[in-house]
Amino acid sequence: MGTKTLAQKLQSWVDARKRFRLSHAQVQMAWELGMNPKKFGKLDNHDQEPWKAPLPVFIESLYFKRFGRERPERVLPIEEWSRQAEQKRAAKREAKLHARSVRGEVSHE
Repeated sequence: MGTKTLAQKLQSWVDARKRFRLSHAQVQMAWELGMNPKKFGKLDNHDQEPWKAPLPVFIESLYFKRFGRERPERVLPIEEWSRQAEQKRAAKREAKLHARSVRGEVSHE
């Protein structure tokens, strides 16, 4: 069985995690803060702009200011987010089909 590819939206988070050497927790913090992984390059320019903090430190400080805690309560890798979302969609699809069959509606698929 082949591996499924991630959605482009999630793949950009995986790429950012690898490129900027972020942990799963830091990626999840950035996600919860509503940050855009495509814009991390300009935030991580602390070598040329010494007043900027390194990206992982910046994300952690913003997260603490916003949520008042050091890290998320439950840390999940992006791949696990994708897997859980797919399971949720499949369960919703099954429930919908079951409800249709109970009502006696005909599926158009």
